[in-house]
Amino acid sequence: MNRRTFLWNHGGGLGGVALAHMLARNAAASGKGRPELNGGLHHKARAKRVIQLFMSGAASQCDTFDYKPLLIQKGGQAWDPGEKVELFQSNPGVVMPSPWGWKQYGQCGKWVSDLLPHTAGCVDDIAFVASMMAKSNVHGPATFMQNTGFILPGFPSAGAWVSYALGSEAENLPDFVVLPDPRGMPPNGAANWSSGFLPASNQATTIRVGTPTPIHDLRPPKEAGFITDESERQGLALLDQVNKMHAAERAGDLRLDARIASYEMAARLQLSAPTVLDISGESKATRDAYGLDEAITADMGQRCLVARRLVERGVRFVQVWSGADNGFPRRNWDSHENLAKDHGELGRALDKPVAGLLKDLKARGLLEDTIVYWTTEFGRMPCSQGSKGRDHNPFGFTSWFAGGGFKGGTTYGATDEWSYKAVDKPVYCYDVHATLLHAMGIDHTKLTFRHNGIDRRLTDVHGVVIPEMLS
Repeated sequence: MNRRTFLWNHGGGLGGVALAHMLARNAAASGKGRPELNGGLHHKARAKRVIQLFMSGAASQCDTFDYKPLLIQKGGQAWDPGEKVELFQSNPGVVMPSPWGWKQYGQCGKWVSDLLPHTAGCVDDIAFVASMMAKSNVHGPATFMQNTGFILPGFPSAGAWVSYALGSEAENLPDFVVLPDPRGMPPNGAANWSSGFLPASNQATTIRVGTPTPIHDLRPPKEAGFITDESERQGLALLDQVNKMHAAERAGDLRLDARIASYEMAARLQLSAPTVLDISGESKATRDAYGLDEAITADMGQRCLVARRLVERGVRFVQVWSGADNGFPRRNWDSHENLAKDHGELGRALDKPVAGLLKDLKARGLLEDTIVYWTTEFGRMPCSQGSKGRDHNPFGFTSWFAGGGFKGGTTYGATDEWSYKAVDKPVYCYDVHATLLHAMGIDHTKLTFRHNGIDRRLTDVHGVVIPEMLS
């Protein structure tokens, strides 16, 4: 008996197999048979979803969240940290104080620079990691590391791992969505949100918010006027039938499964995407909170608002990028030449939308089980490059978390008096990823995938959960 005859006799034909598959998906969407939706994969979860905010180009910790009075006291003097310093593309300049002043905020008294006054108003909801370190001072490898846990290409991103582990709470939207900067892509491009060796269905769906075609190839081109709604439905039905016949004869081919899932999702997105991307019905108060009607904040504000709309509809992981790798003039946080100008523009564009996102999630009761994760690939040096810039610093920088079980109003670890090196409780991306997964009910040592004879995981052979960061 061949496989096709077996399927017909025991499953009612391919239609029966497809029906069983659909029923299983419906059960999963309702939470039945999916313990990870209400209790975590390995232990009870505090968070169900993640919004990651990535500052591409390396946001400066000593101009945002890492206050060091010594930089102000010694400003303009020769910088001597007591050891030889080798920088990425310059020689150490003089001690460079931040162009912005600093104030304490919230009940926790956290110091934040005047670059980010709106975000500063949310510090009691934020858990800062002030002792982050990277293994590379080159943008491409360091960006890979923060996204995938490895400095080499080919590994799945954190969002793909979460998608693989937990799937989506929504039937009509992807598990994992990326909202890139409208000015362009970061270093490595879409490889930052690749599924790597995980099933292709766990790769992110890229949505270019605010463009005429936010999802490429979702609809027929305008010149294809011969395609009607009815012909498209018939074509999709035939394609679905042929795909399933093809897959039934090639059991275990994950590429076929992913292709079928991709076509199914595309069909559902034709209905769901216009709704989730249409922000015209949002209130004036919401528009004001995200800065949608202000030129400097409109782009980031729209993406942060769409991120909220996606997670409240069941998307598991949303990544929002600030900064594009487009050379000169600077369109990212890589402020070698003029930090006050570059960080000033990007900071103003970012600050109000991020604060609006945090406050909006909190007001809707979503922050309790949604993690907002702010990071960058590495930090910047406390000395000047030229007269106005800062060079790369992989030895100490800041990331932060809000919501999803993280303990607001706290700071974990510290850099030295210069904001140069992490000296108290150094943290790598492995520890951050382990803690994020833990909050989502996942033991990072148990979330593995067999590839080329190795049980791979997001945290490689490293990583410890940081319990001090969790409430």
